[in-house]
Amino acid sequence: MAHGYLRGLTSTPRSESLEGRFGRMFRALQPATYGKTDAETTANLMLLGAAMESSPDLPKDGKDPEESGIPSLYTYFGQFIDHDLTLGPEGSFQKVKDVDAMVDYRTPAFDLDCVYGRGPDDQPYLYANDGKSFLLGSEIHGGSAAKAVDLPRNTPTNPNDPARALIGDPRNDENSIVSQLQCLFLGFHNRLLADNPGMSFERAQRELQRHYQYVVLNDFLPNIIDAGVLKGLKTGPHFDEHKLRFYRPKKSPFMPVEFSTAAYRFGHSMIRPGYRLNGDNLLAIFAPTKEKDLRGKYAMDKGRGIDWGRLIDTDIRAYDGGSTEIMNRLQFAYRIDASLVNPLAHLPPNVASNPASLAQRNLLRSVDLALPTGQAVARAMHLEPLRDDQIILQKAVDIVDIDPADPIIPIADLKGTNGAFKGNCPLWTYILAEAAVHQTPVTIPVAIPASGKAISITTPRLGPVGGRIVAEVFLGLMFGDPTSLLSTNPAWTPASGANYRLKDFVLYAIGKEAAKGAGQ
Repeated sequence: MAHGYLRGLTSTPRSESLEGRFGRMFRALQPATYGKTDAETTANLMLLGAAMESSPDLPKDGKDPEESGIPSLYTYFGQFIDHDLTLGPEGSFQKVKDVDAMVDYRTPAFDLDCVYGRGPDDQPYLYANDGKSFLLGSEIHGGSAAKAVDLPRNTPTNPNDPARALIGDPRNDENSIVSQLQCLFLGFHNRLLADNPGMSFERAQRELQRHYQYVVLNDFLPNIIDAGVLKGLKTGPHFDEHKLRFYRPKKSPFMPVEFSTAAYRFGHSMIRPGYRLNGDNLLAIFAPTKEKDLRGKYAMDKGRGIDWGRLIDTDIRAYDGGSTEIMNRLQFAYRIDASLVNPLAHLPPNVASNPASLAQRNLLRSVDLALPTGQAVARAMHLEPLRDDQIILQKAVDIVDIDPADPIIPIADLKGTNGAFKGNCPLWTYILAEAAVHQTPVTIPVAIPASGKAISITTPRLGPVGGRIVAEVFLGLMFGDPTSLLSTNPAWTPASGANYRLKDFVLYAIGKEAAKGAGQ
């Protein structure tokens, strides 16, 4: 690789390695402890994790007081982005003394290596015989209108083997929704080639990367981060590299553990207990058997084709009404808060164990990686930390929807912890509680009711600590990548215009939006 190109992926100059590194944004801060001994710290974090788990809840149709104003697909688009940026030793609970020695097996860049893998030269089994387009799997259906294809899969060697997906990152087959989202990226690339005869593989790849990065910057970040935080990172309409204060890697972008282990795990609180993929399937995240839940890593059930209008506003539907409207409605992500749905407290053994609670796993991992507290990070960012009475372990629903049986638990008063969390909140929990403090009404993309008044939903968004960490890492990675949209042409827009959003990406990928050529 004399020219420093990414093997088999593009002819675009990049680092010589397919790997990145982990590191720290706030190196001077002390690791947090939550007890006098390691055992006491572990016990207190287990209690906190249990307190962050909601009571049992089942998948449901119709209005839900826990819904935000953010369509559900953004939850899984966020998961997809994570898989594009990071792949580390997250499964291990052994203490890691040297974060700088941890390998990120993804390039820390928005380059879609989770889609393209190492390219058609190095991984030809991901591609069709033309060496340019992606292989796709068998056709699946759902309801009366939803049609889709499964991921391409290998043939099991015996009936007990799952048909593993042939994709750049096997994690993008973790559940039915992210699996179908991966298919959208494959389909988008293939449609670019079909709509533009003679287009090279490299040009199609670049166009897909541009559209993806544009959606990340102009749609995903504004949906999840407080507007004031994003405004502070801009000069005029454009993001400004010189406004980055905490993450400005010069030559070798790294993945901060404050981001990967805390701030970017906000999406766990957005997960619903289940989703209706189409008119026939209302499925739990996890159920006693894989046939009744959204678990992935198996050939997609033939009836699970997603009607995308149920997850993103590809069309305008009624918010409420009779049984037909309720079953057909757009489902919104749950609010970002310090409460996770109950199924995430009992992950199946083949997903995680010891502990099986996602909240407890996140908290224990933060100590393994020696993260500082949320209050310490806030002070390092020259911010006034949240008061203890603002860090509430409760769903961030509107006052009228608060369940009297659902106790309000300030973290400092958590029973059995002997005040371990007074002024001493784990960074992940702090960021979730901070979002619940930064709520704003969001007009949702649904049919306007007979009253003629648009419907809005109070929506938490990442605040000055969590939002700043996520935004600075996203922007720092793009500014640190000489091939990215922000480095090469920050004024670039898709051909359909500056208002291009995730829904437009979906529509093009499924063939419902007319071809409009390359970006401007």
